[in-house]
Amino acid sequence: MKLSKIAALLMLPVLALTLAACSAPKGDVKDATSGDAQIAELIAQKPSSAEEAAELYQQLLQKENEIFSSDNALWEKVFNAANKDSAMIEDGSNYGDFLLKTIDGAKDEFTADELKTLKAGAQQIKEIEDKLESLEKEFPGCGSTPSAGESVDASTAGMTAGANASSEATKFPSFTGKDLDGNDVNSDELFSKNKVTVMNFWFTTCKPCVGELGDLEKLNQELAEKGGQVVGVNSFTLDGNKGEIADAKDVLSKKGVTYKNIWFKSDSEAGKFTSNLFSFPTTYVIDQNGNIVGDPIVGAISSAEQRAALNKLIDQAIANSEQ
Repeated sequence: MKLSKIAALLMLPVLALTLAACSAPKGDVKDATSGDAQIAELIAQKPSSAEEAAELYQQLLQKENEIFSSDNALWEKVFNAANKDSAMIEDGSNYGDFLLKTIDGAKDEFTADELKTLKAGAQQIKEIEDKLESLEKEFPGCGSTPSAGESVDASTAGMTAGANASSEATKFPSFTGKDLDGNDVNSDELFSKNKVTVMNFWFTTCKPCVGELGDLEKLNQELAEKGGQVVGVNSFTLDGNKGEIADAKDVLSKKGVTYKNIWFKSDSEAGKFTSNLFSFPTTYVIDQNGNIVGDPIVGAISSAEQRAALNKLIDQAIANSEQ
């Protein structure tokens, strides 16, 4: 899935997201009613061309964004519950069904009004997802058509400014940690041995994150020939939680991923950096000196537009490293 889906999962302590309204802020009933009507109107539309389908697809994803962002504190609790109770979102499942199941499993954590808000939001997401699926069937590829607003720059997202925004290079926070097999990892050694390191931040129950793992595996193979590598950071595995590591390894195995995934302490500078991300998946490009190159790629790299932006950063990192 594209940026719009994951930008909705605003990163609160563990998740941002983020990376992308049915429920308006408390007390704003008029806006909530208006949002409901807008979603119903969009779902009822029947596009007559691939271009119209692509536009409708993006509008529907934006409505999912609004559902999450309008009550992000409540959704944070839902995603934390998913962290504990669900290993991954299986391919082909409806994201709304996943959310409804997770909400039901954590219902004791919410008041009656909160449950009503969450269930209404999840039900609308289910209906949106059904419409997205039907659009994909009728107009294959409409969901992968790049569109304006698909990429969010770092300053807009509230992230650490990239190198382009400052005359001084921005260092990725140094860290010591481990990979998911328990081997020690040191950021200085990791970055210095690669002309470019593409660091991808994801979490296990993030459907767009899981969806791009295959693309990242292919990218890692391409980078190996250029003296670089992809490194994953699953936010659920921070602090070395054994259960979350097992879940992450299961997802990675099913997706055929061989590149290194790592974790570090959540109270480290790198851990704090992770907790301040705006959305998932988010991908940073780092040169051999440990400097962040440009702005992050926010959202999956699967679209041609996102991949082109990433390739440009990779080329710049390699150029920096060869100077």
